[in-house]
Amino acid sequence: MPLILFTLLLFFTMRKIEQQMNTAIRNRVNWSGSNTTVMVDHKNKARVYLHGNLIAEVCDEFVAIFDGGWQSNTTKSRLNALLSEFRPWAGVFQKDWTWYISGHGKVFPFISGSLI
Repeated sequence: MPLILFTLLLFFTMRKIEQQMNTAIRNRVNWSGSNTTVMVDHKNKARVYLHGNLIAEVCDEFVAIFDGGWQSNTTKSRLNALLSEFRPWAGVFQKDWTWYISGHGKVFPFISGSLI
């Protein structure tokens, strides 16, 4: 039940730029808006950049998430928006200044480059 509430809350609070980012990833098209860029390679892998730093790779087999060197609220928001679309059972949260990944009722330390 908490995951459903989290997903609904995220859906209603997702920023327009994050909706556009997810649309670009879903359609596998290059896109750039403000501080966020989606680039799709010849293998159909979408890479997401925030301020020029890689924060995610999305393909059919996996989603890889990175902090881009900055564990900021904006990075976390972009990752959670992306995960809500492509891996709705997972999320990134912060407790006592430390990032974690939640999924399937379990919590894992956030490691940049984690495959979801």
